[in-house]
Amino acid sequence: MTASAPTPPSGSASPVLPLPLVRRGKVRDVYELPPDPRKPADGPRLLLVASDRISAFDVVMPTPIEGKGRVLTAMSAFWFGFIGRLGLCQTHVLSTSTDDIPFDLLPANHTARGWLNGRITIGRKCSVIPIECVVRGYLEGSGWKEYQATGSVCGVQLPKGLKQCDRLPEPIFTPATKAATGHDENISFEQACDAVGIETMSVLRDTSIAIYTAAARHAQERGIIIADTKFEFGFEHGAEQRMGRVFEQPILIDEALTPDSSRFWPADEYQPGRPQRSYDKQFLREYLESLVAAGKWDKTDPGPVLPPEVVQGTLARYREALAKLCG
Repeated sequence: MTASAPTPPSGSASPVLPLPLVRRGKVRDVYELPPDPRKPADGPRLLLVASDRISAFDVVMPTPIEGKGRVLTAMSAFWFGFIGRLGLCQTHVLSTSTDDIPFDLLPANHTARGWLNGRITIGRKCSVIPIECVVRGYLEGSGWKEYQATGSVCGVQLPKGLKQCDRLPEPIFTPATKAATGHDENISFEQACDAVGIETMSVLRDTSIAIYTAAARHAQERGIIIADTKFEFGFEHGAEQRMGRVFEQPILIDEALTPDSSRFWPADEYQPGRPQRSYDKQFLREYLESLVAAGKWDKTDPGPVLPPEVVQGTLARYREALAKLCG
């Protein structure tokens, strides 16, 4: 996890820790942790810290959504546990407890420890596979736009006559490039295979669809539709030295099935042919689109300061999704 990302605005930055910084992403800060002497088999570790920053249209907003980082961490922890219990794949998660940050690196009385509670994931150090693994069960967003133009999404031909937000006959895997800066780009499965190999991509496709299918069933039972989601995978540190002998299974990294990486819709209000009310960043996107339509913003840095009602409305939707899905 070494790719660079734009530096977030200072007003939404999290505290800097006295640890080696690997990267500062749009939402998460990633630090190095030494191996745990109690568990040497875990190997090199990373500390992922979920800030309260929020991004839209690849721009980090200058206004934080206070408390958002804890919601994301709690939801990801739930889903990583869910995925592990079902045996769908291995994940990078080793711990979500600040007690597992060595005191000699971050003393118990360090001011950051309290802020970190509920925000951290300690994970295995991995080499990131540079493909976003997107699974779509419904037709919305960039998939809807592409379907209108071509009748397909990322090379997957779809039935004619589908409406916005229609449920697809079956979930489809639509990979994208992982861009360090700027927009990710939708690509075909064949292009993804050219980038990282057909064996790896076949595993990523099958695993991503299996996770989405199980999660969507769980969510539907709790009144939420997961319209689409994206996953990131990596190879555990050191796997590249072994690749010539044994195929290494990719493991799930970063986050899983959060409002930052998924579209969540209330099932009892679902109606195809129109945009849906959501529990994710769509509320923020719609506000920002209104600024664009009014000529007050052009989707470039710097982002606009968010009014309190947008901050509170976004956080309320995130918290409602957490309560419904993970409560």
